[in-house]
Amino acid sequence: MSNSSSSRPSLSRVSVIIPLYNRADYIEQTVRSVLAQTLPVAELIVVDDGSTDDGAAKVAAIAGVTLLRHEGGANKGQAASINLGLRQASGEVIAILDSDDYWHPQFIETLLARLNAPDQPDLVYANGSAVDGDGGYLYPLFGAGHIERNEAWRLLVDCYIASPGLYLARRSLYQRVGEVDESLRAAQDHDMLLRLAEQGRLAYVDQPLFYYRKHGDSISARGQERRWRNGFVILAKARCRYPYPPRALRKRQAVLHYRLGQVLRQQGQGMRGGLHLLAALLLDPQRALAVATGRERKA
Repeated sequence: MSNSSSSRPSLSRVSVIIPLYNRADYIEQTVRSVLAQTLPVAELIVVDDGSTDDGAAKVAAIAGVTLLRHEGGANKGQAASINLGLRQASGEVIAILDSDDYWHPQFIETLLARLNAPDQPDLVYANGSAVDGDGGYLYPLFGAGHIERNEAWRLLVDCYIASPGLYLARRSLYQRVGEVDESLRAAQDHDMLLRLAEQGRLAYVDQPLFYYRKHGDSISARGQERRWRNGFVILAKARCRYPYPPRALRKRQAVLHYRLGQVLRQQGQGMRGGLHLLAALLLDPQRALAVATGRERKA
């Protein structure tokens, strides 16, 4: 990761981008959590991605929000919606918030202060809580003792920053890494996070300031399959772009085979799924054994 020691001016203007697709049940709470920040944002941009419900209409009725749509009201995917928002945004700091998640009122104030600290990180993320569809607490996103080591390979192997809504990043960092990859209709958040981590320095704030919603409208089995297949594409790009340790590349490949194998078996494709699970075992036998014996919950 790059680490510039040069002094940079204090940041104050935060642009928030919310890509929206059929989240009428949650979008109002998401938007109002941004507008209720103790430190007001410079702009809030919601990009409607061809929704077929009344979520965009609910957003249009709220003052202080810029509502954008793709030409012809097309559905182009989350990556294209984020890119449209990035092109419109004028702030020195960028936040991207999924349309069903929401923030604690002090999210912006706390993370912006950390961005402006003397060590001047490029990206700052907070702790948070997973919540159910009604906002009921499920579990913390980070356990006690979590620290940020600023080693991009750790995010490659295990994408522990579960959502872009957890962090603020300097606009200059986004400018260095480029736009979100629109060819990825799943897992594009992980691809972008890796590119940000490769080029910038990260910092962590151990305060529960983000609410990550887990609800019934989850990714379908076919969507999960696409997610993990895209993971192999992301891994290949990462391998060409950055000097990741060979062991990290192998461990990530094992994770992808394991997850894809699980999905295929759930779809009734036992033979194909079994081949992927075998590949995971051969690539990372120690972790596979830990998962099989219950000593590790995910792989």
